[in-house]
Amino acid sequence: MIKFLLLSAVAACALAAQQRHSHEDTGPTITKSTTPETCPKPANAVPSASDPVTVTAAGVIRGSWMDSRLGRRFQAYRGIRYAQPPVGELRFQPPVDMEKYTSEVNASKEGPGCPEPVGVDSGEYFVDEDCLRINVYTPDNNSSRKLPVIVFIHPGGYYSFSGRSDLFGPHYLLDRDLVLVVINYRLASLGFLSTGDSVAPGNNGFKDQVSALRWLQRNVAAFGGDPGKVTITGCSAGSSSVVLHMISPMSKDLFHRGIAMSWSPMGKEPLPSHQLDLAQKQARFLNCPTNSSRAIVDCLKTKTWQELGNSLETFWDKFGFGYGPISFWTPVVEPDVGQSRFLSVQPDEAVRTGHFHAVPLLISQTEDEFFWKAFSVTRNKTLRERMNTEWEKVAPLSFNLPEKNSAAASRRLKEVYLGGKPVEDTPESNKALGKLYGDSWIGLNAHRLANLMCRHSPQPVWYSVFSYIGNNSFYEDPVTGKPAGAAHHDDLIYLFSMSYFRTPIKARSPPPPAPQDHVIVERMPAIWYTFAKHGNPNPRKGELSELSSLHWPTMKPEDRKYLKVDRQFSVHEKLHEKQLQVWNELYPMQF
Repeated sequence: MIKFLLLSAVAACALAAQQRHSHEDTGPTITKSTTPETCPKPANAVPSASDPVTVTAAGVIRGSWMDSRLGRRFQAYRGIRYAQPPVGELRFQPPVDMEKYTSEVNASKEGPGCPEPVGVDSGEYFVDEDCLRINVYTPDNNSSRKLPVIVFIHPGGYYSFSGRSDLFGPHYLLDRDLVLVVINYRLASLGFLSTGDSVAPGNNGFKDQVSALRWLQRNVAAFGGDPGKVTITGCSAGSSSVVLHMISPMSKDLFHRGIAMSWSPMGKEPLPSHQLDLAQKQARFLNCPTNSSRAIVDCLKTKTWQELGNSLETFWDKFGFGYGPISFWTPVVEPDVGQSRFLSVQPDEAVRTGHFHAVPLLISQTEDEFFWKAFSVTRNKTLRERMNTEWEKVAPLSFNLPEKNSAAASRRLKEVYLGGKPVEDTPESNKALGKLYGDSWIGLNAHRLANLMCRHSPQPVWYSVFSYIGNNSFYEDPVTGKPAGAAHHDDLIYLFSMSYFRTPIKARSPPPPAPQDHVIVERMPAIWYTFAKHGNPNPRKGELSELSSLHWPTMKPEDRKYLKVDRQFSVHEKLHEKQLQVWNELYPMQF
């Protein structure tokens, strides 16, 4: 059964961890949305003399204490505003940096997530439009040696999740000598509305991330971090964000290494210059006019953030097959209308021509990615029969195929992946259809990123596939209750504690990993740590005994090796290239 909705709307104000729902891509589960005014605001913590305090360039920030997986005491500063609240006239506008705080900042409790649909079962997860917040975790804010900084950009298809510690907890990574930073950015229409003109050029969610990176450069040294050794990391939508920061002129000199997990902006076709169709849909859903960009934006500014956040589910209602696509909002190549542009060129072109910020880069995907989406079709007789009888109509929606020649492409993909056979509820058919889902949404993009970067980046590139199947997964078999593959996001389980997903809402701390998973929980943070510290994931002599068996070669154009991360490390070559060849035939890209 689908345990968490990979890339789907997160159930916000309330979401029982044990709930299940197979709607969409990242999140836990969605309950019926309700008006978020019913969600309680976080209580204002009473500062204590024992609370940790950091004096930054922006002002005094008071935090709290946490304990890592292995019992290490560390400082947590949560819910810090890094930009002015994007409300009122700042809605649909680029972020305005928060330069100074007028009084001491109480960062001892979680801040809100950005607006998305919310449920009614608990008051622990709250959302608000004033959501441009940053969480900083440090083992020592007075360290004589500055620590490497890891920034995590959360997944969620650009429409769900947040950087809260109950979603992406620091308890594993803070066993290491590093500063961890996790950020929020505006989601869905509030973050990515794009009309293709000066009214809403787009990419504000990415500009939020840039604002957070600027805040970090000004302030992270006060937390014990090295502003000259910043590694930006991300999964899925966060992974695509990492790659775009390597291309954007706004992000230059704000980071020094990158980790891109399970997605990239190098897909089947060029990025659009606008998403006016989504802006018009959003307007129609909220009874706004659609006759001009100005009419759309002016009307949407009169709506509450609750109306905007809760309307997300309507986008799926209009889809019409199964559980819909994995994402809607995308980056756009912004038109030049007099503004500072986050993205002004196609990502693949930027890499081929060398117009990007080259940094050491880790690229990865999971072995099975979206394999579970096959079950939502094959185990539903109505959907299965419709996919078989209307393949040329359904396949372009299910596999995100460009409109041009979509029928011919659908037939070719069916031939290659399914041997031309009908979709059935059999192990063979489920595996083939699951692989098609995984490659169409993630595998192809990761493949293209790795092959472009290893050819054109002057910095080293390492490629890997996460194949470990442990005790937990974002997909669990409904019969056995156990993981059935290495699904999309499963690698994050061994980097972040994710207590919101795996414990009762009221639990104060995350559960320890299952005994059989301890070795992976040791290795994954160790890889991130040594990469953040040295710019190379391989340990130096005498360091990190848990990585003593790791010998990870860089990827070269003529020697395309990759690391398989499982119970044991192993090196192979040409990851899934045979099956991915059909995509290059259908949608050629110059490497």
